[in-house]
Amino acid sequence: MPRRREVPKRQVAGDPKYDNKLVAKFIKSIMRDGKKGLAESILYDAFDIIKEKTNEEPLKIFEQAMDNIKPKIEVK
Repeated sequence: MPRRREVPKRQVAGDPKYDNKLVAKFIKSIMRDGKKGLAESILYDAFDIIKEKTNEEPLKIFEQAMDNIKPKIEVK
């Protein structure tokens, strides 16, 4: 934590294939020991399997899965 000034927040760039920030964050969570290429290949291969089995857009299914695991917040 710096003493002199506030550190600016960095913007997350989208992934190279889908240009989606959520996919980029997920790739970073999969990544181990800085092996980003391996993490990307794992995720993109999984997207290819989703495309073959469901014949739907894998990005749409991925976003739906991420929405399903989010905690639901109830507003009173």
